[in-house]
Amino acid sequence: MSELPPFILYFIAALLVVGTQGLTRKIIMLATPIVTALYIWQNIEIGLVVNHSILNLELTLLRVDKLSLLFAFLFCIASFIGTIFALHVNDTKQHVAGIVYAGSALGAVFAGDLITLFIFWELLATSSVFLIWARGTERAINAGMRYLVFQVLSGVFLLAGALLHFHNTGSLAFEHIGLETIAGWLILIAFGIKAAFPFLHSWLTDGYPEATVTGTVFLSAFTTKVAVYALARSFAGEEILIYIGVAMACFPIFYAVIENDLRKVLAYSLINQVGFMVTGIGIGTALALNGAVAHAFSDVIFKGLLFMSMGAVLYRTGNINGSDLGGLYKSMPKTTVLCIVGALSISAFPLFSGFVSKSMIMTALMIEDYGYLWLLMLFASAGVFHHAGIKIPYFAFFAHDSGLRPKDAPTNMLIAMGIAAALCLFIGMQPQYLYAMLPWEVDYWPYDITHVLAQLQLLFFSAFAFVWLNHKAMYPPELRSINLDAEWIYRRWVPAGIRRIVLFLSLAKTSLSALIMAPMQRARYSFSQSPIAKYHLAESWPTGSMVFWVAIILAAYLVLDIFGQA
Repeated sequence: MSELPPFILYFIAALLVVGTQGLTRKIIMLATPIVTALYIWQNIEIGLVVNHSILNLELTLLRVDKLSLLFAFLFCIASFIGTIFALHVNDTKQHVAGIVYAGSALGAVFAGDLITLFIFWELLATSSVFLIWARGTERAINAGMRYLVFQVLSGVFLLAGALLHFHNTGSLAFEHIGLETIAGWLILIAFGIKAAFPFLHSWLTDGYPEATVTGTVFLSAFTTKVAVYALARSFAGEEILIYIGVAMACFPIFYAVIENDLRKVLAYSLINQVGFMVTGIGIGTALALNGAVAHAFSDVIFKGLLFMSMGAVLYRTGNINGSDLGGLYKSMPKTTVLCIVGALSISAFPLFSGFVSKSMIMTALMIEDYGYLWLLMLFASAGVFHHAGIKIPYFAFFAHDSGLRPKDAPTNMLIAMGIAAALCLFIGMQPQYLYAMLPWEVDYWPYDITHVLAQLQLLFFSAFAFVWLNHKAMYPPELRSINLDAEWIYRRWVPAGIRRIVLFLSLAKTSLSALIMAPMQRARYSFSQSPIAKYHLAESWPTGSMVFWVAIILAAYLVLDIFGQA
């Protein structure tokens, strides 16, 4: 047993990456997640708690249970795959940011108190934003700034909630908090921002599509999943999360269907999938919580695979708009096949990873008598198949022939996508290994005839609807446009409102000045026509002369006062 927190290994690797280059740097980057995973496997035992006293605060840098262990292994897998995908990149800033970002996620899942969690919460924000800024475009810089504002705001809510919670309870323990106090609500908002709750989600759909080709893969893996972990630990069983999760699963579908930027489609799809996890956390039963955690595990892999496939398309063609792509299967066949594996996984096809995790949440909804919400989630599942299972591979690789004939993805990208695809299939075909890692005891098996047939029928009719709508030219076409949802409030409505207020104040100032100056001008004119205006001191004198005469009068008053006292 060791008391060294695993995130230290990532931070040391980040320092080594700064001072190395070439093959040495690549070896360090690849070795970091492997060595960290082995270290956790061999040395970090369930029940281990490591405390450190800093400024009279007892901070828990390492608190180990089955929930934190599962997410720790997940983040090691995600950073390993993302690192392979980014091996061709020669950008120190991106490499360091990615390693620190992954290390911060590890620090967050092993944090045992709210202050330690806050520290890594902010490190997640400050390290990840460089993966957006690294793209270097004006849109990326602006999107990164908006992204950072939301992330810092989340940290402010978390710190305020933690301090208030400490004031109320005398404890900073990162455990079940609930919503009985204002502190609980503040912390929920903090977690909700990072989980992309409705109306708090625009940082994700705004920032992720503007990140670098490799940066988006890292972004998709960590921030929202750390939030899911935090919600599962602190707010399991809070019913409001069921309704928030259902809303998250449903509303992105409408935006994803009309979106042209295929990476932005995946960003909306990411919110949709997190909605399933949040719903499971809100239900709060062992089956539902295991489903939420299992789906987080599956989502990191299949969503990473989809982001990697679209990243490969962007890398080779310089374009990611569905209206400008199509026919790429002819020159990018390997990427096409790997993308389809990711699409089938997110669509929850039997024998793919999404099927064995999402089914747990859907079953829990029915068991707990949320039948009407189950129907909404069924609609959300069909929508996922439409916008991620069909739209992504169809418009990128098939549809109309764009005439583009780029090379297939580089070897390192294909290896990374191949590993992710293999994991999608392995988890889908052998789910017992994932189930064995889940934190709560539950007896569940996804492959019963009823569930398999129901899912196949859902997928079949969804595919039929897509084909029919597309044949009738009723499916929303890919248009060269920019769609705004909740971000319209602060990117359009608020600036327009500020401009109107400034204009109103300017006009009011002009009107008020005219209202006051007009009588003053008339009074001055009337005075100039009066007999007293003929006296010397009443004339319009320059300022300097007036100051001179005031000085003379004051001097005379001072002399008279001195003589009077004498």
